[in-house]
Amino acid sequence: MGGGGKVFTLAEVSEHNNAKDCWLIINGKVYDVTKFLEDHPGGDEVMLSATGKDATDDFEDIGHSLSAREMVDQYYVGEIDVSTIPKKKAYAPPKQPHYNQDKTSEFIVKLLQFLVPLAILGLAVGIRIYTKSN
Repeated sequence: MGGGGKVFTLAEVSEHNNAKDCWLIINGKVYDVTKFLEDHPGGDEVMLSATGKDATDDFEDIGHSLSAREMVDQYYVGEIDVSTIPKKKAYAPPKQPHYNQDKTSEFIVKLLQFLVPLAILGLAVGIRIYTKSN
């Protein structure tokens, strides 16, 4: 690997975020991939979108070949100070109201909401028919 093994902060690496100066962080190492942007099979936009953050997941998710993994070494410029990379927050599901395990009472309420108005309507129609016939 080339370079002097300089240690960069995330802020320093983030400044290199355009087509004329593009640096990526992959597996704790910093790479100046500017010269490779035009040759990247996925296009330069893919690499530019990975600047300013730890691009390890982006790199790994693609499933790069062994030759691609070896090729990246020629763009090595140093290491990243991992303390400057924000920690990933674990997914916390949104708070939801207490789940009613016993659906019976809920079912009865819904049934009554349907049947009571129906019974009232039936009673009203029955009274109407009874009073008309008298």
